Amino acid sequence: MILPVQRNEFSKEEENNAHFINRLYTYQKERFPVLGHGLLVAAFSFSAVSYSRICRGVAGFVDGKTFATGIFTTVTLFFLVRIFDEFKDAEDDAKYRKKLAVPRGLISFRELAAMGILVAVLQILLNLYFFPRMLLIYVVIIGYLLLMGKEFFISEWLKKHQFWYITSHMFIIPLIDIYASGLDWLLAGVKAPTGLFFFFAVSYMNGIVLEIGRKIRTPERESEGVLTYTSMLGINKAIWLWVFMLIITLFLSIAASFFAGYGKTAFIILGIIFGLCIIPAFLFMKKRTEKLSKLIEYASAFWTIAMYLTLGGGPMISKLMFN
Repeated sequence: MILPVQRNEFSKEEENNAHFINRLYTYQKERFPVLGHGLLVAAFSFSAVSYSRICRGVAGFVDGKTFATGIFTTVTLFFLVRIFDEFKDAEDDAKYRKKLAVPRGLISFRELAAMGILVAVLQILLNLYFFPRMLLIYVVIIGYLLLMGKEFFISEWLKKHQFWYITSHMFIIPLIDIYASGLDWLLAGVKAPTGLFFFFAVSYMNGIVLEIGRKIRTPERESEGVLTYTSMLGINKAIWLWVFMLIITLFLSIAASFFAGYGKTAFIILGIIFGLCIIPAFLFMKKRTEKLSKLIEYASAFWTIAMYLTLGGGPMISKLMFN
């Protein structure tokens, strides 16, 4: 069932009555910045393919056509995640987050559904034309996304158990990672390298780090109906939880580096990145300001990008440039 168009006190008639292209531009700017998300997902995909090839000891990179099609698929898969979230969170958004694009009527659920169907059709056609065998992984991802959209049919239970809510939803990230890395090993018709298990684990934990990092706030920034880790656990426990997730990810990334054959330099770089990222956390525990809470969120994003570049993107670029 398509939900009706919404309006509330934050609605702007001029904005809501604008041409669809203008409204879509505003929507993506607020909810899925194509440039920012596109670059991040491109780095994510590039690193996954690169890490797979490095682990296999294969020279060079996949061809441009394969990578471009893969990038389109991975970026639009994350866009589908955003669309599914709009439907899944519709009730809470309408009640507690009225300023968001959908509750204020900028874009309708019918339009979101149409965009989702169009994107899915394009994904299937492109993959079917260029590399049909990738559709197997694609179907698994879409199947999991559909289950997420229905909250695995245990929505009330998940809402009461935030740990299981987050851990279950984050599996979508390594699933998309499997697709991205499959542009190498699956299309080559070989077994996935063992090290990819740790790379996928790093991707999963990066999602956890990002999720916790963006939900650490000062008391004055907490709001009704918006679940944050600082409101659930208190500031100190939330910070330590975030740091603990970083530590787990660090050890997983060290294991991934080992399987890729990286030397001590990689371990030193990972250690330096870890040291830089935890600084805002300890500063925030001493001085609880909004600026420092945002720095934790930025550190989470920096950590994620740095992990991918260190494990896959950076070494591949080095090989392509100097070998």
